[in-house]
Amino acid sequence: MKNILIVILILGAAGMWACSKDLPDAGGTATEALSNEWWATDNGAVVRKITTYNTSANEDSMWISTTKAPNAFLVKVKIDPSSLTFSVQNSKNFTSNLISTVNITNGKVIPKGGKSQTGNITDSIYMEAEFSNAPGVKHIFSGVARTRFEADDY
Repeated sequence: MKNILIVILILGAAGMWACSKDLPDAGGTATEALSNEWWATDNGAVVRKITTYNTSANEDSMWISTTKAPNAFLVKVKIDPSSLTFSVQNSKNFTSNLISTVNITNGKVIPKGGKSQTGNITDSIYMEAEFSNAPGVKHIFSGVARTRFEADDY
């Protein structure tokens, strides 16, 4: 009986060891600290949902998009992940025939720099945009990261 118990314990330990998986760390992306969904106002008025995410190259650029008319855009911007900044000049707009290019300046993500509608501390974003269909008109987008809480959504 004692031998059977020892064999069962050894087989059980071997079975538990055999089932453990050493998964490699997949890591993050170059834009990890800059990527998110954001609720931002356009010149302090219309609230827009802006999305920032990595490109397939995953190096020194990311995508910025918003779908709310009239100034919907999807552009690729250059990033500096260490300073959490981004900008671009004359970037092709991939979503609209009305706006062919977009300039983005002074783009920055500020960790824990904002508060959601319900008071949750969250990251904030700021950027200035100029669209090819209205040269010289600056659109200032500023807002906070989307928390995914329904009460914080616009």
